[in-house]
Amino acid sequence: MLFSSGGAVRWLVVCLGNPGLRYEGTRHNAGFMTADALSRKLKVRIDRARFKALTGRCEIGGEGVLLMKPQTYMNLSGEAAAQAAAFYKIPPERVLVVSDETALPIGALRVRTKGSAGGHNGLKSLIACLGTEDFPRIRLGVGAPPHPDYDLADWVLSSFKNQDAEDMSAAAERAAQAVICYITEGPERAMNRFNGQK
Repeated sequence: MLFSSGGAVRWLVVCLGNPGLRYEGTRHNAGFMTADALSRKLKVRIDRARFKALTGRCEIGGEGVLLMKPQTYMNLSGEAAAQAAAFYKIPPERVLVVSDETALPIGALRVRTKGSAGGHNGLKSLIACLGTEDFPRIRLGVGAPPHPDYDLADWVLSSFKNQDAEDMSAAAERAAQAVICYITEGPERAMNRFNGQK
């Protein structure tokens, strides 16, 4: 059986976003959109409050997984991930983070085994709290601001409209598949299958 509940937690999947209705459907919440796609795909509710996050436990390919939606707001996301990683004794290479990426076109995916924060405040917090950049991540393209003077904070907190909203919904579904592929088949297969995909 590919998916089930129970089993010792060996992976964290940390999907980044901001809690609250005002942030639903914004670019910065691409990680939360992926969490919702995983929730549907795996038939697991991500609603248990633990580690400053909403969580849901499941099993993917025989591996116990804790899905997380940090409720700390983006800039403090690492606190939730670090608490859960310490509790379950999970090393950074099994803390898989899903976040938005303005350097990628809308709907494109990038899977990496490690890397810098690239200016992303959620990833900065994770690097600070985990004490390393060496954790895997799946980044979803949300597009760049329309012109250089556009405030980046305003851009990532703006909502998707029309075709962009449809493209992001589809991208979140693919990102959920990429999470499953990474855990069940490894990083090389996930990178080969999903990097650059739209």
